[in-house]
Amino acid sequence: MLGIGDDAAVVEAPPDAGGALQWLLAVDTMVETVHFNDATMSEADVGWKALAANISDIAAMGGVPRHALVSVSAPRAWEPARIGRLYDGLYACAEHYGVAIVGGDTTSSPAQMVVAVTVVGTVEAGAAVSRAGARPGDAVFLTGPVGMSGAGLHWLLAASSASGEQPVPHREAQAAGTAALVAAHRRPAPSVRAARLLAARYRVTSLNDVSDGLASEAWEIAEASGGTLALQRGMLPVSGSMAAYGRRCGIDPLEWMLYGGEDYVLLGTMDPADAASAKEAMTAEGLPFYVIGTVEAGGPGVLLQRDPQEAKAGRPVREPLEKRGYNHFK
Repeated sequence: MLGIGDDAAVVEAPPDAGGALQWLLAVDTMVETVHFNDATMSEADVGWKALAANISDIAAMGGVPRHALVSVSAPRAWEPARIGRLYDGLYACAEHYGVAIVGGDTTSSPAQMVVAVTVVGTVEAGAAVSRAGARPGDAVFLTGPVGMSGAGLHWLLAASSASGEQPVPHREAQAAGTAALVAAHRRPAPSVRAARLLAARYRVTSLNDVSDGLASEAWEIAEASGGTLALQRGMLPVSGSMAAYGRRCGIDPLEWMLYGGEDYVLLGTMDPADAASAKEAMTAEGLPFYVIGTVEAGGPGVLLQRDPQEAKAGRPVREPLEKRGYNHFK
């Protein structure tokens, strides 16, 4: 069994279940003004994201999400229709990922909306992937781009301040060329298919979902595994829309990529030969897969290896990355 300290707990199935599966349990909470507000997300977006965050935790263990329990505490000022729209988002996400919402609770709240979701999943007995197995020489990979959600949030806050509309309409994002960034923030897509494909065909040595930023999640693997993750700057995937928006607002997209968070793709490690094969298999299935670095002996630590042209500009060739991401208590 595996308890507190990873993306989900792993518990034994009842003895009469035959021992073929283990349960995965994950819970997350979203709080109004902390995780969202009226400017950034609609009620349906909140519902979708609250469930998606938990589904991502199950995927990060190599498992299959099965059932969900939902607890909603809504301000008394909220009309029933608003609560209904939140549930519309929850059920849309559940249907998309094959999850059954089997129960929960709805209460009033004195101020902010609070949504807590628990997801139960399954994994083959002994096959759950933790953060603790990365080995020197392993390739470091991502199952999708990072930073887009953080860039989307940045644009939403700026657009809301300028227009006063709440939430900012999708048409404004389309006109600004930031629709993909906004979608990444409002409707994240957990890497469930990627996790299952990788778990079925390869030996994935560690996995973590990118909820608090790439640097933070890399540090969690490094600390759990006792190694150093050396990330290659030139191998990090940068979306065209994020690069364009970064140029417009004078922000290096690397900041969003390392420290933005809420991307809900998977960061993991595996043998380099397996990584090359996985790249081909994932591409054949229409799924993204990026090798972004290697695991080195020593540590724990996380390094960023910069491109030669950046080094010529006076930036350090190998830069230790801060252990920071989103922290609720700082």
